Amino acid sequence: MLPLLLVIDDDTTLNRLIVGQLNKMGYGAMGVHSWAEAQVYLQQHDPHLILLDCQLPDARGTDLLPLLIPDYPVIILTAYGNVKDAVNAMRAGAAEYLLKPINIEELELVIRKTLDTHNMRKEFLYLKEHVTKPHSFMIGNSPALKEVEKMISAVAPSMMTVLIQGESGVGKELVAREVHERSQVAKQGYVALDCCTMQENLFESELFGHEKGAFTGADRQKKGLIESAEGGTLFLDEIGEITPAIQAKLLRVLETGRFRRLGGTRDLSANVRIVAATNRDLLSMSQEGTFRPDLFYRLNAFIIYVPPLRERKNDILTLVMHFIQNHDFSRRVNKHLSKAALDKLMEYSWPGNIRELKNMVERAIILSGNAEQIQPEHFTLSPEPNAHNAPSRKGFYLSFDEIPTLEVVEKQYVNLLLDQYQGHRGKVARAMNISERNVYRLIKKYETL
Repeated sequence: MLPLLLVIDDDTTLNRLIVGQLNKMGYGAMGVHSWAEAQVYLQQHDPHLILLDCQLPDARGTDLLPLLIPDYPVIILTAYGNVKDAVNAMRAGAAEYLLKPINIEELELVIRKTLDTHNMRKEFLYLKEHVTKPHSFMIGNSPALKEVEKMISAVAPSMMTVLIQGESGVGKELVAREVHERSQVAKQGYVALDCCTMQENLFESELFGHEKGAFTGADRQKKGLIESAEGGTLFLDEIGEITPAIQAKLLRVLETGRFRRLGGTRDLSANVRIVAATNRDLLSMSQEGTFRPDLFYRLNAFIIYVPPLRERKNDILTLVMHFIQNHDFSRRVNKHLSKAALDKLMEYSWPGNIRELKNMVERAIILSGNAEQIQPEHFTLSPEPNAHNAPSRKGFYLSFDEIPTLEVVEKQYVNLLLDQYQGHRGKVARAMNISERNVYRLIKKYETL
């Protein structure tokens, strides 16, 4: 995608000359001759850089900087330069200050430097926001994990849309990060959005952005995550939870590479790779009419299935040692796992997968106190519903050592339903006769996954 540059200068001849030279340099350049024309242009386009004349027929360039700087790097052009004006322009946020007549070679260098600086700043802000942490999924040597790595290596170098499927807690987001980090856009941004944590309007605003006045409280324009991830990867976690209205808009992004901010009238380019994840059966949902079939087949271009922990038990010891060595609290004692404790972990089916294992290990570190060895009694495992081995059972059975509280019963019941329906929150919601959002709140409340 060519960088789009806007030249705002009322000198018709110079404007045409600069635009022609910029197009020869390989940029996509457009010229306008007043602030009014520029405003019309900016309603329909989103340039990567603006070259702004200091004296326009309807505005002073330096007065426009506060309006432009938050969204675009700006280079000031003027025929009446002095040190004071240059200093004021740079203080106001201008990237550079050039005197007319313009030296084309100097202009090319300044534009290249300004774009590079702007991209470096974006990358710095991204890295500052996303501090690299040790991965806990891509650890182990089981055949199931090697198959996932093989799929990642195959698809990562392309810009193909990827759908990651697997139960809750298996590490789908870590797979998405791995796809990004092995891709050709690895140096660009990686932005993640959880699709099941927001109301529809907030979700739409977060994903697509919004214009000033789009809704009550929208007192300024806001760029969405599609724009924040420009040139990089946008990860949509739990995509099976999005509403039909958002499904239609996301389909348009995948089909046309275009989108609109909430309340906007202009199309913007979606220069981003989309990676999605779900713990739901999107094929069944599309057949039932709860998920658009055309969107499913767009997402279905390349699927990576992430196996549950019970299908890669040979990795449990390696994962446990990783969690012991990388926990972020007390390190007074070097811990290790007893054979009896490992046997206990190997016998468990891990309905909460790696997330559950991590929580269990960290809890065992605390319970084992000053002891160097973690013993079986330091692990408190959830009762085994055994749904994976007996999917056709007719009822649920709850058992307790003492009279439980209502919260304990509710937690146990939610666990059993999630296990019975393999993490499918829609089916759990129907079984409990509550909304999916309330199911999600219960999951967060009891940390069952």
